[in-house]
Amino acid sequence: MRKILLSCIGVAVIVATLFLGNTIANRKKKKKPVPEKTIKTVFTDTVKNTSIQITIPANGSLVAKRRLELFSEVQGVFVNHNKLFRAGQTYKKGEALIRINAEEYRALVQASKSNFYNALVGIMPDMKLDFPDVYSKWQAYVNQFNFKKQTPALPELTSDKEKYFITGRGILSAYYNLKTQEQRLLKYTIRAPYAGIVTEALITEGALVRNGQKLGEFIAPTLYEMEVALGKEYAEYLEIGKKVTLQNTSRTQTFTGKISRINGKVDLDTQTISAFIDVNGDGLKEGLFLEAQLQGKKEAEAIEIARNLLLEDQTIFSVKNGVLDLIKVTPVYFSDTKVVLKGVPNGTVILKQPVPGAYKGMRVKPYTIQQKTN
Repeated sequence: MRKILLSCIGVAVIVATLFLGNTIANRKKKKKPVPEKTIKTVFTDTVKNTSIQITIPANGSLVAKRRLELFSEVQGVFVNHNKLFRAGQTYKKGEALIRINAEEYRALVQASKSNFYNALVGIMPDMKLDFPDVYSKWQAYVNQFNFKKQTPALPELTSDKEKYFITGRGILSAYYNLKTQEQRLLKYTIRAPYAGIVTEALITEGALVRNGQKLGEFIAPTLYEMEVALGKEYAEYLEIGKKVTLQNTSRTQTFTGKISRINGKVDLDTQTISAFIDVNGDGLKEGLFLEAQLQGKKEAEAIEIARNLLLEDQTIFSVKNGVLDLIKVTPVYFSDTKVVLKGVPNGTVILKQPVPGAYKGMRVKPYTIQQKTN
């Protein structure tokens, strides 16, 4: 009886094991669920080739077109006058910028003028006897001589005898020495050659000014010039007289300038060409940093897209029947954020924004207005 019971238990264990094994095997044979493929929605644009105006960005700082570095050609003490010589001080044309004490030198000039006048008066009796035909013009010159004014030009010498007589009496040498001194006396006062403003003052009243010393800088705040450096490949776009749009760094002011000069030499180190732009207007000051947009040539039958849409092998993605494809393009101009392309047929649907992980043959769904409404 015991043997029969053990046999039954063994058979039951075997049957249970087989049943459990079949159950596990059947579970393994069940197919895993296939994840549903997602189709990305992309932004697209339809190509329409047009004429693209190429603009070349550049930047630089303004420098006054008319500027004057003030240097002293004489020595003396800087004396006070109507206006203080300070940065920001404005002057009219002809107004004194700097006055240097010239009393001592002025006395020397007056002494020379007196000697010259005495020499003239001394020759008049002999001239009246020997050269009566020219006596009247020299007498008129002596009569109009004024010690408080600049020495007038000598009468014209009409004959060799007159010239020898005047030269032999030392009149010419005395005259030119006097004129030299008068010209030097004028250098004790520096006057504004045009209406402008002092941008740098290096001396103050009462200071001793030495010969050759720099005194300051003076500019006319009406016309400015900006130098920009462009790659040599853009040389063909530069043209004297061409208008240029300029903006300040905050983009709150816009100015219009024009190219006034173009350097005929390419910089050996940077391989750039310098162009100079004239600009004027309210709000401009020397040293102001501006950004320029120079107009280049127009590219016919071209499109402009974002640079990140152009792949390294000079291709872009197009969308055809919901599938991405690659088309070969010809870049003609690169800016910081854009690229101008040629060779894309009209009507071609291309990506408007880059798609992460995009590849040729990838299924996509163009974004539509209806989707936005829903």
